[in-house]
Amino acid sequence: MKFLDEAKVYIKSGDGGAGAVSFRREKFIEFGGPDGGDGGRGGDVWVEVVNGLNTLIDFRFQQHFKASIGQHGMGKTRTGAKGSDVTLKVPVGTQIFEEDNETLIADLTKEGQRFRLAAGGNGGFGNAYFKSSTNQAPTWANPGLPGEEKTIWLRLKLIADAGLVGLPNAGKSTFLATVTRARPKIANYPFTTLHPNLGVATIDGREFVLADIPGLIEGAHEGVGIGDRFLGHVERTRVLLHLVSAQEEKVGQAYKTVKAELEAYGGGLTDKAEIVALSQIDVLDEKELKKKAKELEKACGRPPLLISAATHSGMTEVLRSLRDIIVSAAGGETALPDRSMPIKDNSAEDDGDDRL
Repeated sequence: MKFLDEAKVYIKSGDGGAGAVSFRREKFIEFGGPDGGDGGRGGDVWVEVVNGLNTLIDFRFQQHFKASIGQHGMGKTRTGAKGSDVTLKVPVGTQIFEEDNETLIADLTKEGQRFRLAAGGNGGFGNAYFKSSTNQAPTWANPGLPGEEKTIWLRLKLIADAGLVGLPNAGKSTFLATVTRARPKIANYPFTTLHPNLGVATIDGREFVLADIPGLIEGAHEGVGIGDRFLGHVERTRVLLHLVSAQEEKVGQAYKTVKAELEAYGGGLTDKAEIVALSQIDVLDEKELKKKAKELEKACGRPPLLISAATHSGMTEVLRSLRDIIVSAAGGETALPDRSMPIKDNSAEDDGDDRL
């Protein structure tokens, strides 16, 4: 299954049914009179957050959603039935935008949330509604009002507690595969991660969700490489784990490159708590490791954590650091406090990233 985090769809609510023009003609009713019923209301278009989804792939195959029209009114003052509603089912973290792709309509972050995107048109009044002392036999009725129609954008931002950022081949996918059951594609070349991956990490009995996104390079905010289109998936996280590969010739510059791209993107990413880790330390000798750790400390302003997925060195420490920030930001709640969808650890078919 391919990952799809943005979709454009057309929606239309149902038109209201027309009112009826009718008169009573029973044998023993002396004067009869108007008895046309009102038309039924058109169906609404709703969006609902459901369990079990983590992509918008369904909207690749269907982009038009139309609710049913209301039934017309009938004689004997019978009101027409309301038109059937249409519901768009989306995963947790979906945002709804107007056609300009900028005006936010709704931000859906909890399972079970419902939002009416388009209201059905009201049904028209039948001629019985217009009867009065001065007009005993009206011969007209109202047509139903038209429904609303619009084009909207659906944009998914994954719900995760911590996000992994860094240059390509910084070791993000290997880190994810080591601490969770996720199995992203891992290879020794850049941009093997083409889509975000999720995994659930456990440390000291607590769980939290990690999100791995494709690597950033200089100019990503201008579309260089894969660009920054997946950075939205770490906007909702409480902490960022910034991995810098020990194989980088200039680790300080590598850190600053990613930091600049986060700042250019905006979205409050530079204001989030950040843990910096020097990854792949097993490839360095002790002297070179101290030199690069000092260089990275100078660039980020604090001592980085030193980790290696190959030897599991420092992994427990970094997980505990992530957990402490997440629990603190959640006000002491247990991890996964309001997880609205089952977190699917992405398999190898989802494309992974680099190697630690």
